Amino acid sequence: FAELSRISTLSVSYLNEIEKGKKYPKPDKIEPLAAALDVSYDELTSEKLGQEYTPVMELLNSNFLNELPLDMFGIELSKVVEIIANAPLQVGAFISTLVELSRHYALGEESFFFGALRAFQELNYNYFEDIENEAQAFIQRHHLPKGTEMTSQQLMGILKKEYKYNINLEHLQHNPDLERLRTIFVPKGKKFYLNGNLDEQQRLLLLGRELAFNYLKLSPRPEISPIQEVNSFELVLNNYKATYFAVALLINKDELTADLMAFAKKETWDVDAFLTMVNKHQTPPEVFFHRLTSILPKYFGIKELFFLRINDKKGKGRYDISRVLHMNRQHHPHRSGLGEHYCRRWVSIDILQNREEGDKIEVRTQRSRYLGSNDEYVCVSLAGSAFYAAGDNVSVTLGLLLNDKLREKIKFVDDPAVPNRVVNTTCERCSISDCAERVAPPIVIEKRIAKQKMEYALNVIQGR
Repeated sequence: FAELSRISTLSVSYLNEIEKGKKYPKPDKIEPLAAALDVSYDELTSEKLGQEYTPVMELLNSNFLNELPLDMFGIELSKVVEIIANAPLQVGAFISTLVELSRHYALGEESFFFGALRAFQELNYNYFEDIENEAQAFIQRHHLPKGTEMTSQQLMGILKKEYKYNINLEHLQHNPDLERLRTIFVPKGKKFYLNGNLDEQQRLLLLGRELAFNYLKLSPRPEISPIQEVNSFELVLNNYKATYFAVALLINKDELTADLMAFAKKETWDVDAFLTMVNKHQTPPEVFFHRLTSILPKYFGIKELFFLRINDKKGKGRYDISRVLHMNRQHHPHRSGLGEHYCRRWVSIDILQNREEGDKIEVRTQRSRYLGSNDEYVCVSLAGSAFYAAGDNVSVTLGLLLNDKLREKIKFVDDPAVPNRVVNTTCERCSISDCAERVAPPIVIEKRIAKQKMEYALNVIQGR
């Protein structure tokens, strides 16, 4: 910089700002800079790049970097651009690789946005004090009862009176093309369509979410639930904030913490007491479990855990991980984009396989030790029917890493009545030879063994 400054007569600080992209030099500044670098004026100002820079140019023109929540992870956009500028060919090759992989696995911007949201949740242990405080302030402002005593009529009343909503409870359930949707919001006229097939728990959650969009002034926001189109990270984040607000509204953190502390003192696993606690807080089981991922790290110091939701399509045994959240580190259960078969020994799948027909919520617990590791989890799983996909069954599971901290906080984890099983991630990667639950051969293991045999034979021939 000092040498370039001397030759071009431009200050070091000005040159630095040009390189960082903070300033664009005027023509009278470009001319001495070009002369100092011994290049033409046009070479410095041309917007055309060679073919080798195409991936970088496509990335910069896509606006994708601006959509990523880099600031949430303490990363400056200028630093990313600086890395690209310092090694454009290498970064371009890396970007091309990512694009190819994303296309192979059918990943679009939406997948990146939701992936970034999960990382954001995990970094914050899924607990956000500012939204918790806003929820409590809302309750006080509207003189609402505790979550366990709140009604959907009270929340609809606030939407109508304060935010001038026109609420329709009939249209969606009687329209075959829309009956799978939960809500539709039409800004013009503030029309809000709420599916009449929803039970009271589901209505409370969706009404609380709708109140959050207005009370917290969240924009942009999705107008349809479930979300049909994702075009920005901000929309994904605002949807999450609204849902978090609704859950904080309905499940009082102090009341739930007290209930959990009382339950955690039990020396044995009490399924009836657990179901009583779930039902008391009048939210869908998935919402209750997700709330636990906020409360356990914050108030119990239990930070090594995972949340898992598995769908069984039409009850036909086609199991799919539709939501996963890992706290503190990446735990063993994770999505497989390779079409592999998840371990049928998981309590999450076992409970679906043996579930009786009907709307009854079933609960089961299991100690799961992952083959080839020292990691063991205490898993609690709930299973029921899925509203948003008629005929589908769904299970939600909370897995807690078994360690001294967990034993200190939760007494029933060593209850001998809790089944203890060795599990794995997928059948294709499992070496258990006598597994009665296996539904696919261990092809990954078989390929690995074949490769090892070939390497051994080559070493013999080569005299190694």
